[in-house]
Amino acid sequence: MSSTQTTGVASKRAYVLAIAVILFFWQVAAWFLPDFLMPDVHTALIRLWEELNSAEFYEGLGNSMSRLGIGYGAALFFGIVLGLVGGTLNAVRSTLKAAIIILQSIPSIAWVPLFLILMGFGNLPIIVVVAIGAFFPTALSVMNATESVERVHISAARVMGASKMQMLKRVYFPAVTPELITGAQLAFGNAWRALISAEMIVGFSAGLGKSLAYSGEIADMTGVMTNILVIAVLAAVIDQVILERIKHRLLRYQYL
Repeated sequence: MSSTQTTGVASKRAYVLAIAVILFFWQVAAWFLPDFLMPDVHTALIRLWEELNSAEFYEGLGNSMSRLGIGYGAALFFGIVLGLVGGTLNAVRSTLKAAIIILQSIPSIAWVPLFLILMGFGNLPIIVVVAIGAFFPTALSVMNATESVERVHISAARVMGASKMQMLKRVYFPAVTPELITGAQLAFGNAWRALISAEMIVGFSAGLGKSLAYSGEIADMTGVMTNILVIAVLAAVIDQVILERIKHRLLRYQYL
């Protein structure tokens, strides 16, 4: 078995073990608390099975995934562009980095009231909040990586007559790819949390966040715990199955 496969198997085992430990402590808490405060794991799994056989669940899941995909994709695109441009322009680099660090410190959910006023209820404010959550870590990771590009490579490209666009495509972008992948995974966590939080507040159309908020409003603790379980497991699956696979393919040389 190759080192890549070994690392992937070990990572997946760690996630499975972590989920088992979390479910164990959940069950322990259920033994000591009343059912209306903390349902046991078996009850939540039965509810989950019922949800998996309902059309409403897949409607909400589809809405959430589309919002995540659009917002996260836009954040990666604009984050890469700004990171590359900002990292290569010495005149604005420090100021731009400081602005990103300041804005990154604002929780994504804090933008929701502003965008609700500007855009009204709908998918757009949720998507924009998701994009903001993922944009700043992406841009910052690319900018930091751009600054660390070997000067000898830059000088060699200039001697060979490379244009600014060629410098970005042939020198900077390949060099920042490892940092970009790491930043993209960090950005996904931010985007996911922003998505759920925004859906809980905006409450527009079906979605994972709206389902969680509704369960809390009617004091349905089984529904609350079931939704939390779905949100946690789905995030882990996306991170390990999709993002990790992309990471290993793009950075295959590091795992040989």
